[in-house]
Amino acid sequence: MLDLDFSPEQEMLRQTVRDVLERHCPLAVVRAMEDDPVGYPAELWGQLGKLDLIGLLVPESFGGSGMTLVEGVALYEELGRALAPVPHLVSAVLCAGGLALAGSDEQQAGWLAKLGSGEAVFTPAWLEPDGGFGPRGVQTRATAGREGVVINGTKRHVAFAKAADRLVVLARTGDGPSAVDLFLVDPAAPGVSMAQQFTIGSDTQYHVGFTDVVVSEADRIGGAGTGWATWDEIMSDAVILLAAQAVGGARYALDITVQYAKDREQFDKPLGAFQALAHYLADAVTAVDGAEHLVHEAAWARANDRPTERLAPMAKLFACQTFRDVTAMAQQIFGGIGFTLEFDIQLYFRRAKQLQISWWDTRALEQRVAVAVLD
Repeated sequence: MLDLDFSPEQEMLRQTVRDVLERHCPLAVVRAMEDDPVGYPAELWGQLGKLDLIGLLVPESFGGSGMTLVEGVALYEELGRALAPVPHLVSAVLCAGGLALAGSDEQQAGWLAKLGSGEAVFTPAWLEPDGGFGPRGVQTRATAGREGVVINGTKRHVAFAKAADRLVVLARTGDGPSAVDLFLVDPAAPGVSMAQQFTIGSDTQYHVGFTDVVVSEADRIGGAGTGWATWDEIMSDAVILLAAQAVGGARYALDITVQYAKDREQFDKPLGAFQALAHYLADAVTAVDGAEHLVHEAAWARANDRPTERLAPMAKLFACQTFRDVTAMAQQIFGGIGFTLEFDIQLYFRRAKQLQISWWDTRALEQRVAVAVLD
């Protein structure tokens, strides 16, 4: 039976996360972390670890909580609401998910518990200059050498790279469309270089170069030629969580805009009393409610082993478009002051666009939905 409401236990989880973020991640902390080289506050990350929230989706056999994406959505809506600058997605979802799905016994035993507790942080090195979101966009090469596998190439938009204990590098091992493997690379290894990138969302990203970087066969995640299939599967789960993050951000941005429309007066009446502005807000709450429903349906389907080939990209596509549209509308209601650094709405406006173009952008998502619809 389809039930998209959170259970009492899931509501308790949501409230726990909100309480922690209100104490340890006010927007002053978000501002302090903008363009920070490390990118996240150790105190907040430690608190999430103590409450077993980092390992929420890590299998119980490796020290995690083994929860479903429904609980993940409860967590990510609150992370989005607070704009929490943490490496949860890259480390505890994407990298831990890849190891849980395809890692060797040694890799799983050595790293999954540490990733689930927050003791270790991993991040994927995926996107490349002039490359797309598909497998052909991966042109970094991994070739067999006398001492192991040699990696050469360049990656961009590598989140939290400076803080990472390992990079999970997508590298091409053949000429076939999906001949891509995943490799664990120590960022301190000879031949790895980093330069920080600066983004519209002021989050922490790096340009990472690999020049004759040597790794062993034991650092390959999964069998030869299976890397892209593994990556595609874990990304399908991740975009549902990213959609939840967008919903949480959009909901909070709408809340503060509605409050401003009630408090701010022009011509002796509040802004919300003007019909045009009231209709903007009505359209916004309709879109946010719709996005939330779609995200919860996608998470429910995944948790119940139902197909998500359409629902997962649809959820991120619509939720991120809603987040962007709601914050753009909010900027108009706030007026010129909404663009000033002192006001919170600009934090949400910038991150809405950043989220929309990251981890499968609009065109990549539309293509996936089209393939699912037309197949």
